[in-house]
Amino acid sequence: MARRVVVALLGPVRWSPPGIDRQDWRAALAEDVIDLIATLNEVDVAVAVTPADRALADALVWPGTTVYEVAEPTPNAVFAAVDGYDQAAVLAGDVPDLPALTVGKLLRPLTTRPVAVAPVEGGGPGLLGVAARLPAPGWLRPLDLDTATPTDARAGAPRPGDVAVTAGWRRLRGPADLATLDPAFEGWEATRALLSGAGRPT
Repeated sequence: MARRVVVALLGPVRWSPPGIDRQDWRAALAEDVIDLIATLNEVDVAVAVTPADRALADALVWPGTTVYEVAEPTPNAVFAAVDGYDQAAVLAGDVPDLPALTVGKLLRPLTTRPVAVAPVEGGGPGLLGVAARLPAPGWLRPLDLDTATPTDARAGAPRPGDVAVTAGWRRLRGPADLATLDPAFEGWEATRALLSGAGRPT
């Protein structure tokens, strides 16, 4: 069986709900994403941050969790840092209620494709995550999870089909995204608690 790792990439957060400190919001989102991937089966889990955010990662990870320090918060930098695995998936750090099945769908195409990407649901800019066989192919151009699209991921590929596009999910990057949170959906406890403390219904 292929050795696989799922990495939460704790990149910058450029928005927070009114009345909530940006850093508190970022930490709550990250905590929920880390808790989510810790429940996944048949994969190892890790976190990636730039050196400036190492303290954030250390405060949130479970004991024994690998933390990769990367020069820039991109999936490509994470793929280069990961060692000892056949496959890796890199997820954005602002998807606290991401269904575990969506992560599985991102990894599944790697049995036949070198790269897979999960778009942001609704067709907006950015990606939910990127997965690749390791070492990642040299044609995979640097991708920014906040701005890249599946088309960008395919731009350098020998064939468009080398990059699978899997199920998407929305990221919490603005008021419209916040409104889609489902109180009945299990998980996202830290985000839920922070919103409750700010007087918002959960």
